[in-house]
Amino acid sequence: MTETGPPLVGAEPTPARRRRLTAEIWIVMGLSLGRSGVYALVNIIDAMSRGPLGEQTTSINTSQSDRSLFDLTYQILSITFALVPVLLALYLLSEGGRSAVRRIGLDGARPGRDALWGLALGAVIGIPGLAIYLAGRAAGITVEVQASALDAYWWTIPVLILAALKNGLIEEVIVVGYLVERLEELRWKVALIVLTSSLIRGSYHLYQGWGPFAANIAMGVVFTCFYLSRWGRRRVMPLVIAHTLLDVVAFVGYAYLPESWLAALGLG
Repeated sequence: MTETGPPLVGAEPTPARRRRLTAEIWIVMGLSLGRSGVYALVNIIDAMSRGPLGEQTTSINTSQSDRSLFDLTYQILSITFALVPVLLALYLLSEGGRSAVRRIGLDGARPGRDALWGLALGAVIGIPGLAIYLAGRAAGITVEVQASALDAYWWTIPVLILAALKNGLIEEVIVVGYLVERLEELRWKVALIVLTSSLIRGSYHLYQGWGPFAANIAMGVVFTCFYLSRWGRRRVMPLVIAHTLLDVVAFVGYAYLPESWLAALGLG
């Protein structure tokens, strides 16, 4: 089995290549998480101008129609089109005939190892993340996040799982796999790459308040460092697994746990 090693680093990029890569990064980010970060920044400014963040609520995975069939259709369309920037990033990384999925470790070459690391990373991030959210709620700097506002249909759980997978793919492929590879080609220092990736991850969670912003920066540091480490071996698959599991627990748990449990956890 072929090992997934470090990227094939060539010569110092020419000025033309550097300009092209810089423009490419701006375009990919502008179509995906960078755009989300700008909207989230405006959202939190708007929220803070309305009153204390602790008294406000935001919802994720909302219904888009009061009719089940159309709501399902809108949900599937939303998830599908949201993944187009992921395909674009993979396409751009496949230049020169090299497999992008192998380049960033999105393949199924190590299912057992990837699953174990995914579970471990999910636990490392999930428990402290919940603690930071609760601390933020107590301090009044985090809004109440309703992780699922979908009506209860037969398709609700499958759609929530697909939404969790979508988030895992978008965030880990673009803000870790794609961005790290491109910034390395531009000869950025490792510390600056980790900082940039982590700040972008935090930025598009700003709409939830300052607690999730800080928690996701920390998550970004852990995930990006893991990707670059000898344990991660430049594989985003464990990160996708961990992220998907975290969101499945949050989305499905919020939708189906009793309200008294959610209230006890400070989630409702």
